[in-house]
Amino acid sequence: MATEWFETFFQGIANEFWNRCTPPELTRAEADFIVEVLGCKPGAAILDIPCGNGRHCRELAARGFKMTGIDISREYIEAARAANESGVEWACANMRDLNRSGDFDGAFCMGNAFGYMEHHDTKKFVAAVARALKPGARFVLNAGTAEVILPRFREREWYEVGDIIFAETNRYVAERSCVETTFTFIRDGKVETRPGRQFVYTAAEVQRMLAEAGLPTVAIYGGVDRKPFQLGGEMYLVSERA
Repeated sequence: MATEWFETFFQGIANEFWNRCTPPELTRAEADFIVEVLGCKPGAAILDIPCGNGRHCRELAARGFKMTGIDISREYIEAARAANESGVEWACANMRDLNRSGDFDGAFCMGNAFGYMEHHDTKKFVAAVARALKPGARFVLNAGTAEVILPRFREREWYEVGDIIFAETNRYVAERSCVETTFTFIRDGKVETRPGRQFVYTAAEVQRMLAEAGLPTVAIYGGVDRKPFQLGGEMYLVSERA
């Protein structure tokens, strides 16, 4: 099987950049929302997939939850294990290969990772999450749907965070409903470029996919403050294991 772009992307300067873009107050606000909509109490087993650098796992473990964090980035997982946070089980794996059965009282998928994979693998992931949850447990999905991505679409963007300059060149491939991106990182005169791809689903398509896997939607929000979901905003979807 050919290597997918995300299997090698999250290391080195890319990880440093993403780490700098997530301040502690954002993590706390997102953790507050996750706890509230999952309806879990301290001691509950919660799955974070993919967990990235583990910021949500660490925050929720500190609040007394039994966390499992799974991510494909070996660099992120090794750093998390080295930090030796109590209350967190770390695993390095592709999110589509989740193989747990009725282990979790809740789960969440934050960021844009939902659209990284080909459609058949995305469906595998959704089905695997459903199997991993106990009946009645909830799943929170923060995803860049068509309603989120397309109104904001730009062919070129750039940002500067500390000593890192980050630029992206985007192309929307209409026949495949995906955004193909070239990411560029510049620091101290050194330039790194990496490819990326994001498949774009509508909010209705996401809800149908979840429902087919036994995860019907119970709520959909436009932010962690529970504002209404609308065109050009964010999407936080809450589903519940049938």
